[in-house]
Amino acid sequence: MSKYLFVYHGGSPPESEEAGKQAMEAWGKWFGSMGADVVDGGNPVGQSTTVGSDGSVASDGGANPATGYSVVEAKDLDDAIAKARGCPILSSGGSVELAETFDP
Repeated sequence: MSKYLFVYHGGSPPESEEAGKQAMEAWGKWFGSMGADVVDGGNPVGQSTTVGSDGSVASDGGANPATGYSVVEAKDLDDAIAKARGCPILSSGGSVELAETFDP
């Protein structure tokens, strides 16, 4: 099994406390469906800052800022994609970026 970094982008915040509760339940159900394959459930993240190769700093999060991350085990990229397709962020207009991680 390989490990994949799931980077979440976008998505709209819940519009009410009840919608927030439903969103958290959806995330819990999704993580639960993957069981032990969830290596690190991760966290939401704040606005990103980017340091460019010329030393410049951009504090606006860029064109598609990350909103969170997780680390998930999968047999291969196709399996990781199948798992990502169940992510609740997709139903709120967000996306999931996948990258295989490598041990040093």
